[in-house]
Amino acid sequence: MGELSSLPNIGKTVEAQLNQVGIFTEEQLAAEGSRGAWLKIQSIDTSACIHRLLALEGAIQGVRKTELSQEVKSSLKAFYQEHKL
Repeated sequence: MGELSSLPNIGKTVEAQLNQVGIFTEEQLAAEGSRGAWLKIQSIDTSACIHRLLALEGAIQGVRKTELSQEVKSSLKAFYQEHKL
């Protein structure tokens, strides 16, 4: 496993997907943002769900996805509804 799997919420599968879309480091993930990274993952995996989006944001913030603020969760849920396939 690489650097990304050491972040909260990121397991081997999500790390592999991030690598597949060109994201290999914590810095690259932060620069892409959870929304951008999720859209890239969705382009290769149409089953990408809200939980993956929340997990990516949690990884960027350094917290478990359940610890994200309600405001952040609401914003991400609205984004997901607009972009889900």
